[in-house]
Amino acid sequence: MAESTGDFDRIVDRRAVPGEKWSRFEGRDVIPMWVADMDFAAPEVVIDAIRARLDHGVLGYTDAWPSLDGAIVDAMDRDYGWRVEPRWLVWLPGMVSAFNVACRAIGDDGDGVFTATPIYPPFLGAPANNRRQLQQAALRQRADQRWTWDWDATEAAMDDSTRLFMLCNPHNPVGRVFERHELERIAGICERRDLVICSDEIHCGLVLDEGRRHLPIAAIDESIAARTITLMAPSKTWNIPSLYCAFAIIPDDGLRRLFRRAMRGIVPHANLLGLIATEAAYRHGEEWRRRLVAYLRANRSLVGESLADLPEIRTTLPEATYLAWLDCRPFAQVHGITDLAAHFEAHGVGLSDGRSFGAPGFMRLNFGCPRPLLEQGLTRIRDALR
Repeated sequence: MAESTGDFDRIVDRRAVPGEKWSRFEGRDVIPMWVADMDFAAPEVVIDAIRARLDHGVLGYTDAWPSLDGAIVDAMDRDYGWRVEPRWLVWLPGMVSAFNVACRAIGDDGDGVFTATPIYPPFLGAPANNRRQLQQAALRQRADQRWTWDWDATEAAMDDSTRLFMLCNPHNPVGRVFERHELERIAGICERRDLVICSDEIHCGLVLDEGRRHLPIAAIDESIAARTITLMAPSKTWNIPSLYCAFAIIPDDGLRRLFRRAMRGIVPHANLLGLIATEAAYRHGEEWRRRLVAYLRANRSLVGESLADLPEIRTTLPEATYLAWLDCRPFAQVHGITDLAAHFEAHGVGLSDGRSFGAPGFMRLNFGCPRPLLEQGLTRIRDALR
């Protein structure tokens, strides 16, 4: 299979085809930098695999096959030193359905589900969708802009009804790659309170800090793995979100049965072409991924340099992901702006509104795009903040 030249600077015209990211501002001169969807073409190894499957001509119902399961098993060992078994895998059409399945599977009506804010919006909606109670505590931002856990607030948010701890690592939107001691403390809380952990690790392939490495919480030890549902997908790393394919790794037989039972009748099978793309990405996409990470690292630096001298915002540059988290509260307060998203759109750039993450006054910036486009977007952001 041929590999792409990795020309991440090439701008692909996404206005020419239907798509959520660019269609949102159709007919307006607004650069979309909101939803977590990169503006890069997928790797050729993935596209070639899809072409080969299409050439077969039959697109019938399909379950995961041994070499696909093996690709995940091999990748977990290669990337994280985590030995998993093929039978632990549960294939899914996406992460959001998995959050809801986890809430549905664990506990009873009215039981508590904890998460830390700000957080990817479906975390906040999944408990109520499944007649559970959302329990939340805010992460704390240090003077150096790094976000950390507020352990006292975390414990105080829980009670005897709490059954599920929903973790996001690497974290969306603050971009943290949580360290072993943080994950061990979370594990200790969950062991003491007998909680199940549902860990969204979809951005694990996008660690930007060269000296940092992702650690799945379930890889800490077998006792933690036995109470953990780990969720991963190729969609963010290889930019194939619309192929609708993800997977859960659930080592405990009983927990896996609960999860599968909660899926029954409401969660469809993963997409065939998504399964094909997943195997190609995990088996043959590593060289492309490494070049992508290097490109995103340079984009991150450009964001930091461009926004560093603006006194009325504070920018959190992520340790992982392609998402910068902008604290615009001082700017909004000084200028009396009540709708930051509309303000930025009026200046030609579309960002994600922090209100949907549980953090009004913040905005999320997606820098997963060709550098010429990023430069245009940053110019417009600076204009909006003058």
